[in-house]
Amino acid sequence: MNERDSLFGSFHDPAVAAGLMARLGELTLPRPLALMHVCGTHEHSIAKAGIRSMLPEGMRLIAGPGCPVCVCPAADIDLAVQAARRKETIVTTFGDMFRVPSGNTSLELMKADGYDVRVVYSPLDAVRIASENPDKEVVFVAVGFETTAGPIAASIKAGVPKNFSIIPSMRLVPPALEFLLQNGRGSIDGFILPGHVSTVLGRKGYSILEEKYGVPAVISGFEPVDLLRGIVELTEMILAGPPFSVLNLYKRVISEEGNTRARELIEEVFKAGPSNWRGIGSIPMSGLSLRAGYSGVDALARLNLVPSPDAEDVKPGCICHEVILGESEPEQCPLFGTGCTPRKPHGPCMVSSEGTCRARYQYRPVGDMY
Repeated sequence: MNERDSLFGSFHDPAVAAGLMARLGELTLPRPLALMHVCGTHEHSIAKAGIRSMLPEGMRLIAGPGCPVCVCPAADIDLAVQAARRKETIVTTFGDMFRVPSGNTSLELMKADGYDVRVVYSPLDAVRIASENPDKEVVFVAVGFETTAGPIAASIKAGVPKNFSIIPSMRLVPPALEFLLQNGRGSIDGFILPGHVSTVLGRKGYSILEEKYGVPAVISGFEPVDLLRGIVELTEMILAGPPFSVLNLYKRVISEEGNTRARELIEEVFKAGPSNWRGIGSIPMSGLSLRAGYSGVDALARLNLVPSPDAEDVKPGCICHEVILGESEPEQCPLFGTGCTPRKPHGPCMVSSEGTCRARYQYRPVGDMY
């Protein structure tokens, strides 16, 4: 840790936070600024600490597509439902996926109806279940960004039982950032980049932001001081003008190169290609599918699962897709807190622990309790 980083050693210190807020308050914004973070954990930290209430007038901190469960299309969930309906089949899934709706059902409802659906905490848990149940097919719903794709690739590379397969539903962050910039859906003045994903990508993993688009960005940690510092330094960079760079403010965790071994495993087991993001559409080179040498682990081919053309990504009244793109705030949804709550979610953004709607609902002001 260098001298500059050591100044921020107390990540919950009110005095340090007050100093950063003072720095932010001294800045003169010549125009409204829109800063986008791309991480569900960042959104929860921002909402919990009330950071938006500390921002100067004219600054907007918006949430982007940083929740892998939220962007998982309904068609992928439908594949898991199809697998669960098969005899002698166990479907394993991360907890966040358990309650995400697909049509009128979910994996949670499938389990309630007697089908064998189990929550796991890692792909190794699913592999273990397959080893313990050799007479059954075990399907793992492989959802996540680069952070999760690495362990999944490592598990497959190490060797899995013959009765184990996955439904690939992994997505890559940099192509999504490029999609947002190319489509220009709302002005994005700078990015606060995801801490977890950056452990794999490293600072260099976002070189396209510097080299192709000239967009300022910072990599931030998750504590209140981390995020305030990220907002301050990103704003100062924007006001100073180009050339812009990707600034690593999370050096205690993130390196320049990232986790090269994890990226090598991802590259060896999976190949990148176009992928659908719920309510957004297809983003080039943003999804991962199994390479030919690992096709035996593909549950779609192994179990003859066919994506439903009628899978409904956006249910009537839901604006989750707009929230994911930063075009709308959760509170603008007429269902927020009434027809859509964590106990009875209408869309995926209210289900996942990384969902923007879930964070805003969980940490809403006391006076806004529904």
